[in-house]
Amino acid sequence: MAEDKKFDNTNSGALFVNERKEKDTHPDFTGRINVEGKDYWVSSWLKVSKAGKKFMSLAVNPIEPKSAKGNEQASFDDFDKDIPF
Repeated sequence: MAEDKKFDNTNSGALFVNERKEKDTHPDFTGRINVEGKDYWVSSWLKVSKAGKKFMSLAVNPIEPKSAKGNEQASFDDFDKDIPF
C-alpha cells in the first residue's frame, strides 16, 4: 500500500476566475499563494499596455488570522475607566 504524503504547497499558489466581479476595478482573478510558509491573497487584473501587449497586473496582501471574539486589545483609556482612584 502506498504511503500517504501530505501535500506541500510552500512556494506555490493558484488563481481562479473572479465570479463575483461586479465593477471594472474588481480583480479578474483571485486566489492564494504561499511564499516561504506565509499565506497571501493574490488579485490579478487583465490589462493591455500602451504598446498593445496583454499582461496581468498583480496585487498581493498577507492573510491575517481572524481574531477570536473577546481577544481585542484594550487601550490605556479603557483601564482608566475601571480604576476607582
